[in-house]
Amino acid sequence: MGKILIIIGLILVIAGILIHFYPGEGFPRLPGDIYIEKENYSFYFPLGWCIAISLIISLVLWVTGK
Repeated sequence: MGKILIIIGLILVIAGILIHFYPGEGFPRLPGDIYIEKENYSFYFPLGWCIAISLIISLVLWVTGK
């Protein structure tokens, strides 16, 4: 349980650093992100970020042996 809490803490620290260096802009768009903009409507789904975060979490869990 301790390892998981440390990993979650490190992920939050990294996210905080990224947010600090991209103030007001949020995270940059990755290839694969879906963005649809029409006259009175916009839709954004960060598919690239979902895949990247899933890969990172899978790698961390694989390395820690879970």
